[in-house]
Amino acid sequence: MATLVNIHEAKTHLSRLLERALAGEEIVVAKAGRPLVRLAPVAEPLPERRPGRLAGQLSEAFFEPLPTEALEDWEAR
Repeated sequence: MATLVNIHEAKTHLSRLLERALAGEEIVVAKAGRPLVRLAPVAEPLPERRPGRLAGQLSEAFFEPLPTEALEDWEAR
């Protein structure tokens, strides 16, 4: 269940509310009892993808076709 705080309380205790939100608690800021916004942590950005970063690190066996029995097992699923 979310914790509802009014704008004045949110301004006064913003750092505490942010810590609670970062800890996983749902904090909702309201004006005159009407919910306006929800405090939530920002998702960690995905690491930048760089094509070719594994060049030279994979053995040639990686690129060879799979054995027939492995394909049959996969298709049976």
